[in-house]
Parts: sequence; structure tokens; C-alpha cells
Amino acid sequence: MTALNATASTSEIINNIPKMGMPVTIITGFLGSGKTTLLNEILQNKQNLKVAVLVNEFGDINIDSQLLVSTDDDMVELNNGCICCTINDGLVDAVYRVLEREDRVDYMVVETTGVADPLPIMLTFLGTELRDFTNLDSILTVVDAESFDAEHFQSEAALKQITYGDIVILNKTDLATPEKLQELENFVHDVKDSPRILQTTHGKVALPLILGVGLTPSDLYTPQKEEHQHEHHNHNHNHEHYDHNHEHEHHHEHHNHKHEHHGHDSQHLDNDGFVSVSFQVNKPFDVEKFEKFLIEEMPKDVFRAKGILWFDNSPLRHIFQLSDPRYQLDASEWKTSPKNEVVFIGRHLDTNKIHFLLNECLV
Repeated sequence: MTALNATASTSEIINNIPKMGMPVTIITGFLGSGKTTLLNEILQNKQNLKVAVLVNEFGDINIDSQLLVSTDDDMVELNNGCICCTINDGLVDAVYRVLEREDRVDYMVVETTGVADPLPIMLTFLGTELRDFTNLDSILTVVDAESFDAEHFQSEAALKQITYGDIVILNKTDLATPEKLQELENFVHDVKDSPRILQTTHGKVALPLILGVGLTPSDLYTPQKEEHQHEHHNHNHNHEHYDHNHEHEHHHEHHNHKHEHHGHDSQHLDNDGFVSVSFQVNKPFDVEKFEKFLIEEMPKDVFRAKGILWFDNSPLRHIFQLSDPRYQLDASEWKTSPKNEVVFIGRHLDTNKIHFLLNECLV
């Protein structure tokens, strides 16, 4: 199916979705590219489309889930760690929990971590029994148009994100020069044949250009499924699955796990050397000390940081986002009791050192 007209409504997206299982879009992209911003754009503009959201975090604190514009109709499933390391039971089980919901769900969006290799996630949908109940629609790869450089692609995962993307979304184009955008488009053309490229600012894109587009070439990937074959056993699911206009009852059985669970010990993470450092405490930061930490003391190998921050001189909740070399703080009202929660992602980080420096920032 070709992309729908950009002026189409979400009801037209529903009507154009093939009746072959719940459609799934995977949002991937390197650290700080704007994946959660794009996901919020989908949630804010989905109109009557019922969207289930699966968010994957690389770290022990679920920051992204707290940044989502969520309604009662949205379902946020959280899987800490990296779901791309192997065909993943946690991802399979989360998808089944969506399929088993009594209320209708039209669409599923999966947001990966910034260090994810998309292929094993794709194969989880194409090479397991999920292929009978879901339809992998597209892989959206978000790229930070300003900060892109060759350094990013010393990461094996970052290169694979572009390689496997059905649509490459060049985000933050307002921060990039025309020359930088041309350089980036040239790079994408070098690694992909006839790529689909969209340029966006703040993740703003017409949903019919990215949902219900039918771009993932499933047949291209399914021959590889034997290598990654995942069959479940030990527990049965008896669920009702809404295939849009038709209600079906399905049964699936879980058989022997033929893969090894290895958490973060996947080859691409070993090759890239990425680690996450989480810090949470029920004490406020001194804002000047925290700013000094960011400017003068933070390890140079931190690529990405995000968190919910509590400062002693402010009654507000501060959303903290750092994408090297930029950071920003956005204030809002507290939805919970104040506390500090922050995650740093980078190469070969010293957890003890970062914890020591952050503790020095506390009041």
C-alpha cells in the first residue's frame, strides 16, 4: 500500500488498514533524536484512532512514560532494558496483553531505546506467532538533523536504525543548516536504495504519511526467522483479538524458548559500549550546583540524559532533556510527590563517579 494523502483523517487511516491483524509501527532512532516527541505528536493527533503504546527504556527508571501525552484510551507498557537484544518474551507478552484487551485497539506503536537494533524487534513480530495477529506496517527512524555526524555512526545500532527504516524522519530541521540537511540526505541515500525521507520540526508530521502506509517488506525478513525462531510453551493465552471490524477468538501456546536471555549483553551493545546510569532520590538539587555539574563536571562520554528534576528554589516539576551538546528544562506542575529521577546514557560511564557528583548537588 502506498502512503495516504497527508490531508487524510485518522478515520481514513482505519478504513485503509488491511484486515490482517493489528497494524504495528516501530519508532526507532539514535539517542536524543526525538522519538518520544514524535510519539506524542501521534497521541495528540490520533483523533478517534485507538492507539496502544509500548515504550522501551534503556535504564532502570521509566522517564519516557512520564513524558507521554496519555489518555484513558492509551495503554503504556514498560519494558526496562533493551528489547532488541533478542526475540524478547517481555515484548511478546506485552503485545498479547494488548490483544487480550476487551476494548477495541486499532493500532500499536512501539518506541525503542536509542541504542536499539531494530531487526530483532521486527523479527519478534514477523518470526513468532505474533505474525498471525499483528501486521508490521512500518519502521520509522528518527534522526537528529543538527547533531548528526560520523561520530554517531561509530554506533552499530545507529547505522542499523537507518538501514532498516522504512521512513527516515529528519527531525529538528530548524536547528540544521541547508548544507547539513543535504549532507544527511546524501548519507541516507548512500546506505539505502530509494529511501523515503521526511523533514520535520518537533516531530510534527501528518499521521497519514506514517501510519497505515504498509511499507515494511515482511517477505524480505521472514526467511531469517529460523535463526531467531521463538516458540513459547508453559502457559496458554485464550484471548479475543479485535481485527478492526471483526472479532475473532484466538488461542496461542507458548513452547520451548530456543533463545538465550541475555539482557544488555547483546553483541551490538558490547560493540557500542553503551551503559545507562540511573539516579533517584527524595531530596532536591541546588540549581546552581546542578548547572555546574552539567557544564563543568559531567563526563564527556554522556550522549543523552533525561529526567524529572526537583530544585530547592522552585515549587515546579522540571523536565530535563540533554542531547549532546544541548540541554533544556521545561517547568510544569508536579503530578506526584517531588523527587529527582534522572538517567544518563553514554559509553563506558563510571556509575560511582556520576552518583558522587550528583550527590554533591543535593541540598
